[in-house]
Amino acid sequence: MQIDGFRFDLATAIARDGAHAYTPDHPLLQAIAADPVLAKTKLIAEPWDVGLGGWQTGNFPAGWHEWNDRYRDRVRNFWLSDIDYARRASAPVGIGGFATRLAGSSNTFSEDRGPLASINFVTAHDGFTLHDLVSYDVKHNEANGEHNRDGADLNRSFNHGVEGPTDDPAILTARRKAMRNLLGTLLLSAGIPMLTAGDEVGRSQRGNNNAYAQDSPLSWLSWEFEPWQDDLRAHVARLARLREENPALRPSRYARLGEHIPNASVMDWYDQNGATMEPGQWTDPGNRTLQYVAASTPDKEPANRILLIVHGTEAPIDVRLPEEIEGASRFVSLWSSADERPSEAEETSRRAPSTPTSPELCGPPGSRCWTARRWFREASPPRRSRARSSPSASWPSGKGTTSSACTCG
Repeated sequence: MQIDGFRFDLATAIARDGAHAYTPDHPLLQAIAADPVLAKTKLIAEPWDVGLGGWQTGNFPAGWHEWNDRYRDRVRNFWLSDIDYARRASAPVGIGGFATRLAGSSNTFSEDRGPLASINFVTAHDGFTLHDLVSYDVKHNEANGEHNRDGADLNRSFNHGVEGPTDDPAILTARRKAMRNLLGTLLLSAGIPMLTAGDEVGRSQRGNNNAYAQDSPLSWLSWEFEPWQDDLRAHVARLARLREENPALRPSRYARLGEHIPNASVMDWYDQNGATMEPGQWTDPGNRTLQYVAASTPDKEPANRILLIVHGTEAPIDVRLPEEIEGASRFVSLWSSADERPSEAEETSRRAPSTPTSPELCGPPGSRCWTARRWFREASPPRRSRARSSPSASWPSGKGTTSSACTCG
C-alpha cells in the first residue's frame, strides 16, 4: 500500500498572508512543492474557504490540482436545472459555457498548468449523491437533527417530475438517462475526472445532502444492487475504458491555433448541421446542440480523434455529422447513453458522409460513441431510421436529453 497524494480541505486558508489575503506564493505552498517526498505526490486543493476573498479556483501554483466548482455547476445546470427551467419557459443559456468546461476549462486555468490542473466533478462527499441529484429538487436533512437548516440550499438538481421515490416508469427512465449523461460528460471531458464512491451504482442518501453526521444505512454503501445499478456500473466501466483507449479525451496541454503542441487536443467545433459554429451560436439559448472533433497530438501514444455530439434539450432534432473529418470513412458505435446497459460489442457502423444529404433523427434521450476508421471494401449498409444515404447520429425519439461521443482515426 502507498499514499498517492493529499486533498487539502479549504486550502485557501493555508495560503493566507499576514494581511489575511490569499497568495499563491505563500511559503507553505512553496515548501510543500519543494519537499522531496510531497512534490512527487498528488496535491489536490479545495480552492476556497469561508473568509473574504476565499474563492480561488484556478489560482493555485503549478504542481497543484484543484477541484473545479465551475465545472460542477455548469454541468449540473446544462443537464438538470436548465432542462427543468425549459419545461416552464425556455432554456436560459446556450452551449458555450458547457463546451468550455468539456474542453478543459482554459478560461480558468493558465496555459502552463493545462487541463490537468482541473479536477472535474459532478458530486463530492458533501452534497447530493448522483442518484439524489436527479431525484430531488430540495434537500431533505431532517435526520440530521437540525430541522433541515444544515446543508446547501442551492443544488442545481432536478427531480424530473416527482420529489424522491416514485414508481412512474417514465420518470425513472429519465432519471437513469440523466445519470448516464452526467457520467458520460464527466468521463469524456478534458481534465481529471473525480467520481464519488457509490455514484457508479446510483447510491442514494434519500435526499440528505449533508450526511457527514450519519453512521447508518443512510450513508453506508450497500453491496446488494438492483439490475439497473449493475447496468449503470457497466456504463462507468465502458466510459473509463474509452477514456483510457483514446488520448484525445485526456490532453495534458491546451492547444494553440496554428501550432503543434505535443499532448494537446486540437478541437474543431460544428453545429447540428455539421457546419462550423458561428460566434452567435455559442450564446444562443435556442442552440443547445454541439459537435466537436478533437485530434490528439501525443508524443508517446498513437494519435486519434474523437467526435463528441451533445444535444441538451428535450426536443428531438436532426443532426448531420461533419463532412470534413479527413480520412474517416466509417463510424463504429462504441457507447450510447440511450442504452440501459452498454452492449458487449457495438457492431453498428456508418459510412462517412461525402455530400450533403438528409440527416437522421436525433431524439432525446441518448449518447453515442463511435470510432471511425478507414475501410477498403464496401460493407453492408447501416440501419436507418429514414431512407437516407448519409450517416448521422440516430436516437429513439422521446423526452430526455442527449450527449453523444464518437472516436475516429
